[in-house]
Amino acid sequence: MNDSMDPKQSVLGGKSKDLSFETSEGDQEMGMFESTSTDELGLEYGSTLRLSEGIELDPNDMNFEISPDEKMIINMGPQHPSTHGVLRLMIELDGEIILRTKPVVGYLHTGMEKTAEGLTYLQGSTNVTRMDYLSPLHNELVFSLAAEQLIGIEVPDRASWIRMLMCELNRCSSHLMWMATNGMDLGSTSMMLYGFREREMILAFFEKVTGLRMNHNYIRPGGVSADLPDGWQDDVIAILETIPGRLDEYDELLTGQPIFRERVNGVGIITDSQAIALGATGPILRSTGVPWDLRRDMPYLHYEQVEFDVIVGSIGDVFDRYSVRFNEIRESLRIIAQVVEKMPEGDYRVQDKKVTPPPRMRIDESMEALIHHFKIFTEGYKVPEGEVYVAVESPRGELGCYMVSDGSAKPYRMHIRGPSFVNLQTLPVMLRGGAIADAIASISSVDPVMGEVDR
Repeated sequence: MNDSMDPKQSVLGGKSKDLSFETSEGDQEMGMFESTSTDELGLEYGSTLRLSEGIELDPNDMNFEISPDEKMIINMGPQHPSTHGVLRLMIELDGEIILRTKPVVGYLHTGMEKTAEGLTYLQGSTNVTRMDYLSPLHNELVFSLAAEQLIGIEVPDRASWIRMLMCELNRCSSHLMWMATNGMDLGSTSMMLYGFREREMILAFFEKVTGLRMNHNYIRPGGVSADLPDGWQDDVIAILETIPGRLDEYDELLTGQPIFRERVNGVGIITDSQAIALGATGPILRSTGVPWDLRRDMPYLHYEQVEFDVIVGSIGDVFDRYSVRFNEIRESLRIIAQVVEKMPEGDYRVQDKKVTPPPRMRIDESMEALIHHFKIFTEGYKVPEGEVYVAVESPRGELGCYMVSDGSAKPYRMHIRGPSFVNLQTLPVMLRGGAIADAIASISSVDPVMGEVDR
């Protein structure tokens, strides 16, 4: 290389090439604290939703004494075992203290809402069930309820009670999965093993009923795909008899354990007003003391006919979010026991030939049944024009489905209000001012499922 040549230049093929590359995330880039505008700080702190019009944040009045020598911006994720999926956090640190956090999503984007426009209503459940893969039955339920409202049909009572049974079992399995992974995040390998052990009982029952352990395509517009198998009561009663005793073991293992309490008490606090302003729902909102649960406040299926308590916290820290989920398992078991007692006889799906395919055994006996089956599964059924929004209480909060029909056999538009996506807005508020070591506990306590975030 010529001594007079710029060290950033090299000769390649007789031409100079600049070797100084600038890396930038564009709008996603997190700048240093002092160079960030007040408007952007407001977004990062979640304050824009709470400040009156005309009021601006002063970067110099953030209750932090910032040492310029100790500040740095780091990435946590997207490949990190404690981000519960491909979540990336850009974090500005002052030593070990978190000043700001910026969640960056999109690494798992699957375009399920756009995919829904190319699938018939009968096929739609196979698509949405894969969003929140820890509670797939809730995804199928909200899609089916929206489609049924557009069609204008009411499902038989037995189908509604079966849906309640399966969704409450799914809530238990989802919270057990969270108990397991949260235990692992905080250093309790025993909790990881125990949580998976109990969840396995529920997944085995799901496999017996639906044929699959996850992503079932079981709840469909018009009812469910198959009736409960013989002996289902015995399987459910075994679950009801086993899990409460195991929950007592978890209680002894974690709740009063001094090391666990040190890791979660007073960590990741969010207030009720902050949670409401940021649109948080589910255990995050209830941990702040707000008793909002769609099963009680906006009942669907037959939740008004069963007794259960809405579990709330008081401080809104990681321990409260743990306590809410822990005790919600008990309440779900309470609901399941009532469902077993109240389960009626009858059809498990509507007997409307425009919506329901013929019984499988009829296909071998009747040409009309074969043609009916063929047309239902190839062309689908037309749904009247209209739009609807339906919401259910998933293990992570309000799961909503906005659906528009143009009169064809496929949704014209579909949008899912994923609680994991909305709840991620609370992370900058939870992490601000805390230690980087506490970020793991706070992220885990949000319980994000990235398949639902990047749907």
